[in-house]
Amino acid sequence: MYIIHKFQRYLCAILDAILIDGVRVKGYSAWSLLDNFEWTYGYSAKFGLIHVDFTDPNRKRTAKKSAEWYKNLTRDRMILEG
Repeated sequence: MYIIHKFQRYLCAILDAILIDGVRVKGYSAWSLLDNFEWTYGYSAKFGLIHVDFTDPNRKRTAKKSAEWYKNLTRDRMILEG
């Protein structure tokens, strides 16, 4: 839920910039599609939309709740609570 909340906050701030300040926003991209290596935290920081199991030799990937939320966001074009 933490990541979903961050997406909501960022997107609401972007929407405010568009509606209140007239900023011409061309697009937005999620910070990271997959959990990955971070220089400071190694593989312990998990903020991608897709969980990667780094202990599995095949690097199994599993969609997180945030991936489903983001999919619904792009489909419905509405910032809803997770």
